[in-house]
Amino acid sequence: MVGGPVRDALLGRPVNDLDLTTSARPEQIEQIVSGWADAVWDVGREFGTIGVRKGDEQIEITTYRSDQYDAASRKPVVAFGDTLAGDLSRRDFTVNAMAVVLATGKLVDPFDGHTALVERRLTTPVTAQQSFDDDPLRMMRAARFVAQLGFAADADVVSAMTAQAERIEIVSAERVRDELDKTLCAADPVAGLRLLVETGLADRVLPELPALRLTDDEHHRHKDVFEHSLTVLEQAIELEARLERQPDLVIRLAALLHDIGKPRTRRFHTGGTVTFHHHDVVGAKMTRKRLRELRYSNDVIDQVALLVELHLRFHGYGSGEWTDSAVRRYVRDAGPQLDRLHVLTRADCTTRNARKAARLQRTYDDLEARIAVLREQEELDSIRPDLDGTQIMEILGLAPGREVGEAYRFLLDLRMDRGPLGEEQAAEALRAWWAARG
Repeated sequence: MVGGPVRDALLGRPVNDLDLTTSARPEQIEQIVSGWADAVWDVGREFGTIGVRKGDEQIEITTYRSDQYDAASRKPVVAFGDTLAGDLSRRDFTVNAMAVVLATGKLVDPFDGHTALVERRLTTPVTAQQSFDDDPLRMMRAARFVAQLGFAADADVVSAMTAQAERIEIVSAERVRDELDKTLCAADPVAGLRLLVETGLADRVLPELPALRLTDDEHHRHKDVFEHSLTVLEQAIELEARLERQPDLVIRLAALLHDIGKPRTRRFHTGGTVTFHHHDVVGAKMTRKRLRELRYSNDVIDQVALLVELHLRFHGYGSGEWTDSAVRRYVRDAGPQLDRLHVLTRADCTTRNARKAARLQRTYDDLEARIAVLREQEELDSIRPDLDGTQIMEILGLAPGREVGEAYRFLLDLRMDRGPLGEEQAAEALRAWWAARG
């Protein structure tokens, strides 16, 4: 047994899928497991890997490797090796370069990964420069393990990541995205993100994040917008219990990116004040562009961008002056993202002024209470006009077309402003609106 399962077992973490390595070649592995495994698949045969399912266990069995890497890509020229030590030497970090001989229980640790594990250090079996030159994605993995395991990257690891940051550009956007997701969904994503920024990797994969370090916020607090964004991320994670899923990738992306529009909208004014007007709208557009480049799904892009666009909306609430109509629009615009918007808005309060923080919390409590009351009274989550398209056409004598859509939007706005009217009053208002159009 090799790699992650050994590391996690020694750390007392849950061990899920098992990784085995062996001197047997793929065809021999298949012969050995035939008749024993419940299922066998060979999609990884090219890389020496045979997959096996036994009961509830997923097992990957891989022949010893001694790969050579093409400097122009991260794809290895697969070569089978003859020794366990040789196989372990090609792994990313020493904490993943330990094995347990299943027949004897002996720990095989030629690169002192156990010491690194105890000291919570991230080191490489060969030089960090060679390791990252072989596979640049390992630099993203370094940030992920810092975030997941609470380890600190050794100085030579940090130095090699800094020197070779540009090599991450040969890695596919999908692979970079997957590692970024794992970092964000780890126990301490901020530690991993700081490493990405410190080494210059973030400049290559998420340049909007380090750009925030250049931006003082408008309240002249001790934090710059970069530090503020990391704090918002941490506070959003603390509030995730309010959401259905933990960890929640969408809320973590939104918390991290909610202020990325500030550098582009920063304006300096006489007296030393700084403003970032419309950074919410600009940030939403930037969010869409970056997430598309990282090959996120359309659903994730839409959800995160909407949250970024709406994250300031609450601050127009004042001390509770919103009308019921404004509350309805807030709910309608957030749609299925309302619970996440609650979390993001609350997390976005990072003031050290205890009285101000308490006031903002009370005000948002009030808004949520009003939403709850309206939701109970009016089926707020599915607000529709009192009349549907068929009824509109019948009342106005229209055929399907643009005017029906305009009438529908008029009735929807009316529903937002005045609440449920009933079909009779809605029809009367519709006829008056239509007559006023001539």
